[in-house]
Amino acid sequence: MAEPVSIKNIKDYKEKSLLIVDDDNPFRERLARAMEKKGFSVTQAVGVKKGIESLKIINPAFAVVDLRLNDGNGLEVVKEIQNLNNNSKIIMLTGYGNIPTAVAAIKHGAIDYLAKPADADDVEKALLADPKSKAQPPENPMTADRVKWEHIHRVFELCNRNVSETARRLKMHRRTLQRILSKRSPR
Repeated sequence: MAEPVSIKNIKDYKEKSLLIVDDDNPFRERLARAMEKKGFSVTQAVGVKKGIESLKIINPAFAVVDLRLNDGNGLEVVKEIQNLNNNSKIIMLTGYGNIPTAVAAIKHGAIDYLAKPADADDVEKALLADPKSKAQPPENPMTADRVKWEHIHRVFELCNRNVSETARRLKMHRRTLQRILSKRSPR
């Protein structure tokens, strides 16, 4: 059986700077307010360019970076943070949770990978968890139906919303795919 995760308190850290890089303004601002209430000193950035510019001003001890940003890939910001301070604890966030991007994020220096919508408590637990101990499962994980729905919609978007191409790549009938796409997302 895995040993439980030991979570430190932000008060145990001398450096409390947190950089949040996300182009979803309401989400980023809500997360920033919540993390400030938890004791972090928060700086916000809208995209890759602003995130890298912020690194020149602050050397964050912690970072939360969205994978897909309007002006590029969040992995670029992760690489820059690691070049500046390889002791920074970085969490990748994304609306499209998949194994290859999680592996890439970890290889580039992220300590954890969370699927959106992640709340401030999940982010805090991930940032302050001991990296040597095994992470606990999330309180409210996505259901299998939701994961399937997210994957289908991600491939659909990557195929420029072309139903025939998406169906071919997913190896499913086009009409079946159309029925799935017309339904609301499962909870």
